[in-house]
Amino acid sequence: MKMKLAVVQFFIISLLLSSSLFVLSDADSSCNGKCNVRCSKAGRQDRCLKYCNICCEKCDDHCVPSGTYGNKDECPCYRDMKNSKGQPKCP
Repeated sequence: MKMKLAVVQFFIISLLLSSSLFVLSDADSSCNGKCNVRCSKAGRQDRCLKYCNICCEKCDDHCVPSGTYGNKDECPCYRDMKNSKGQPKCP
């Protein structure tokens, strides 16, 4: 009886862990796709992608404004992040 209970517990824990990893990887791929669009016309694409992904991942809703420039009112979390100098952090 104890062996069956241990197997069931292991199965449930495995399902919970795998589902949480799927959600994390889905969010990462969502940010990558949105940031690829956002930074498609950037002069320094590597820098744009780095900061866009940082901002996207920090926002609970993984929001990135549409288009390649502006539209930051669509994503208040993204819009309101500042760097150490008080300037906008997100491209």
